[in-house]
Amino acid sequence: MLIDFRFKTLDPIRNEVNWLLRPLEYVMLSPRNMLEAASEYFTSRGALDHENQIMKTRQAELSLLANQSELLLVENQNLRQLLDLQKQVPFKTLPVEILFNPPNPISQRVVINRGSKDGLKLGNPIANDAGILGQVVRLYENSAEVSLLEDRDFAVPVQVARNGLRAAVFGAGRSNPLELRYLPVASDLEVGDILLTSGIDGVYPPGFAVAMISRIERNADKNSSNVFCTPVAAVNRYRQALAILYDPQWNAKSPSNPPTSSGLSSGANIMNAPGRRQTRARGMQ
Repeated sequence: MLIDFRFKTLDPIRNEVNWLLRPLEYVMLSPRNMLEAASEYFTSRGALDHENQIMKTRQAELSLLANQSELLLVENQNLRQLLDLQKQVPFKTLPVEILFNPPNPISQRVVINRGSKDGLKLGNPIANDAGILGQVVRLYENSAEVSLLEDRDFAVPVQVARNGLRAAVFGAGRSNPLELRYLPVASDLEVGDILLTSGIDGVYPPGFAVAMISRIERNADKNSSNVFCTPVAAVNRYRQALAILYDPQWNAKSPSNPPTSSGLSSGANIMNAPGRRQTRARGMQ
């Protein structure tokens, strides 16, 4: 041992023995190495699967946040437009938000988050920056139902912006074009004409855009015209709108000359005429 420690005489023998025993050592350690490799493989695969699941969840969350960001951007733009409209309208308005559509496949109505508690009344028009959307037809304390323009037989008195021709536009059901009814063939109408609220019903303020004429079918034999229109405002797009708190008794423009007593009397007769009441009632239905 001293000689080996001093002069390393047994190193060649050790090298030969190690060379002979190394394959046997490798074979004996193979089961352990295979077990460790398999354990590491399955551990790595499980970790990768878990990480992959986390990444997929994160991707879905980021996609949802991106969609919400886009929605908020659209709503922000719509709110800015409504704010500009509030500044331009000469009478009171009330911001409203559409909550949901009632489960009724026949009627085209929505429920808004304002009611009688907020000063809303039956018949108040609902509009956005483009034009009229509908009218309040059922009122609760904290909410209200709004009948949209597309609701069947929903009527709005209008006039053609180009020539002042008065008529009434009617809804024809969900996704169907609006209709101008009871017009003769000779009526001065053209495709592309803009229809504005006439204000003669005392419900809608005059001058708000309602629809645009998209198609005209003239029937000379029956002396009638089938006129189809497209709503100007996006009826089923945004959730924010404005309720127009319009009262013709308070919001009507003052005449340039003071009326005489006879003029006041005739004006009162017009307001109390049966035709006037019927038109107003149709608008509120």
